[in-house]
Amino acid sequence: MADTSYLDWPFLAAQHRELAQALDAWAGQHIAQQHDDNVDAACRHLVRQLGAAGWLKYAIGGTAYGASGDAIDTRAVCLIRETLARHSGLADFAFAMQGLGSGAITLFGSAQQKRDYLPRVAQGAAIAAFALSEPDAGSDVAAMQCAATVDGEHVILNGEKTWISNGGIADFYVLFARSGEAPGARGISAFIVDAETPGLLIAERIDLIAPHPLARLKFDNCRIPASQRLGDAGQGFKVAMATLDIFRTSVAAAALGFARRALDEALQRATTRKMFGQTLADFQLTQAKLAQMATGIDAAALLTYRAAWMRDQGQRITKEAAMAKLTATETAQQVIDAALQMFGGLGVVSEQPVERLYREIRALRIYEGASEVQQLIIARELLRGSDSKPKGA
Repeated sequence: MADTSYLDWPFLAAQHRELAQALDAWAGQHIAQQHDDNVDAACRHLVRQLGAAGWLKYAIGGTAYGASGDAIDTRAVCLIRETLARHSGLADFAFAMQGLGSGAITLFGSAQQKRDYLPRVAQGAAIAAFALSEPDAGSDVAAMQCAATVDGEHVILNGEKTWISNGGIADFYVLFARSGEAPGARGISAFIVDAETPGLLIAERIDLIAPHPLARLKFDNCRIPASQRLGDAGQGFKVAMATLDIFRTSVAAAALGFARRALDEALQRATTRKMFGQTLADFQLTQAKLAQMATGIDAAALLTYRAAWMRDQGQRITKEAAMAKLTATETAQQVIDAALQMFGGLGVVSEQPVERLYREIRALRIYEGASEVQQLIIARELLRGSDSKPKGA
């Protein structure tokens, strides 16, 4: 049984506690671990399930469009991701991508764009995707080469995107492309591209150690109406960073969900596994490891829900979100590795819970900003208000 004492922390309100408890009960009845080889079908099914049950209304903002509130509640998003991750990594992915893929529309979309896309996202009737990374532009967003050329009342897109979650099954993509208003990050714009648009091709499907829909996209003279631009021309970098600021904290929450499930599995194993006339839990080495695991999880949870609370208060959380993601994902990797070690040979048997968690956690230390990038962000924010600068700056 997962420890839920953190729900009483002052970062969370009564509605958050009720939400987490209700979702946990629902997920226990409706979300099964996916063993289907057809991950696309499983993901589509999960999106429909989450939409029908009303959970996706927390992934968007604007009550007029079917959301739970006028603004995205970061703490609610984090609690949902943490809870779903404990039950199923793919269910967490399905929820997260509905939010990340449509977040830019919530934040920067016109009234018409919101009407066209957000209700369908909340209902689970349309699958969203966020297309930012390129073969030579991952963490360095300003290096992107995918080009957007204005042609009268249209924009023509040419180039590639890769590592695109929901690639191949999405109904629309929020795409970032170089529009040329200025050099570097100031010359990028954001667009909504419907999946059936001529010139948008699924160039390659990419298989991962923890399967979920992923693809490389190619844009070959892909023509879209200029009205599909999100925000102002040249504002794309701002659109991307604002969207990531919401959902980066929720990546930390998903890592917490994986870590809590691993600790539960480890406790069950340690207290039932007989060894040398006693249980595994009777060994001081095991007790020390369990203590480290629990302490790391609580430390990561405090950072995560601090960042979520700060954002919900309207505060800037670039540093705090980076701290939360860095700590939670790195800690979860350590916790899951320790849990797997307690299972011995059984821990590496395919589709055992800890083996599945071991595969699920690895990507979280990379996507939405690798751990090394988070360290750079934290240091940059610390130095921003400091008189001292590193040598060579």
